[in-house]
Amino acid sequence: MLDSYGREVDYLRISITDKCNLRCRYCMPEDINHVPMNEILSFEEIVLIAEVAAGLGIKHIKITGGEPLVRKDAPGLIRMLKNVPGIEEVTLTTNGILLSDYLDDIINAGINGINISLDTLNRDAYKLITGRDELDRVMNSIEKAQRSGVRLKLNAVSFDWEKLNIRADNGDYPAAVKNVDNIISLIELTRDSRMDVRFIELMPIGFGKDFPGISHKELYNMIKSRYERLDIDESRHGNGPAVYYRIPGYMGCVGFISAIHGVFCASCNRIRLTTKGYLKSCLCYDGVYNAKEIIRSEEPDQIKRDRLGMMLEDVIKQKPKAHSFLSDAGITERQAMSEIGG
Repeated sequence: MLDSYGREVDYLRISITDKCNLRCRYCMPEDINHVPMNEILSFEEIVLIAEVAAGLGIKHIKITGGEPLVRKDAPGLIRMLKNVPGIEEVTLTTNGILLSDYLDDIINAGINGINISLDTLNRDAYKLITGRDELDRVMNSIEKAQRSGVRLKLNAVSFDWEKLNIRADNGDYPAAVKNVDNIISLIELTRDSRMDVRFIELMPIGFGKDFPGISHKELYNMIKSRYERLDIDESRHGNGPAVYYRIPGYMGCVGFISAIHGVFCASCNRIRLTTKGYLKSCLCYDGVYNAKEIIRSEEPDQIKRDRLGMMLEDVIKQKPKAHSFLSDAGITERQAMSEIGG
């Protein structure tokens, strides 16, 4: 379906839980409140929305959280969504801690691709930013996923690690992390693997607005200082807005998702469904549509579907032309990312 600016909206990101087994400081600190289970959409309710959305042209679904794999039988939901007529791809974003345990079930359910969020390979820095010492489990999941042949991407938030002024629980600062060293260590994972590594600009909403980001122009220049060539790669890597480069001789690619300074709103193709059943058309703004209210009404099934269809059409038609992340005054969204969905 086309929005009012002629963009084809065919991608739905679905948050299935606001819970997580990490406590990343820029997303979900220790003292955050969670949504009661009775306020969270059931899998059947999620599938109903997906069925209606598919009738309007949604073809691609991304399952997110929180951490989606902490929700019981997440692979079962993948299978249910894959069976929805019109849905061509279902992918998953995870922090990787539980991925090794569930990978076989996820693949058997028909997953089309997996994104793993991993900001650093430095153990001290990982523990500091996530609040947990789980890097070994994540790396084990990455290795297992690589062996499986599933389409794999790593997502790293572009922090300015050299300005990250936070202490460990014992009051000490971790060993210094150089931005360029952190970046290169992640890129080197693509040397012998078809996995892509993508750098994502830090969104200035929720807890993330208090953390120092690094511009992708600066990040690109750091990479160029270490590698002789970065060749633009125009092949299709997925459904999102990343710009990809290939280092000659490397099997994987390096991607940049520059939502703030490389505004890609003109080609934005997505809407979001939050854990609590609200539909959103843009991360920047607080306007939401309560799909759960329709689903849990006492109306007949067909009327629910008709009303959901009209709501989804309205969400897409009212999708704003662009975000306002470069101006604090223009940002109206006040929820944490864990409440909205990654």
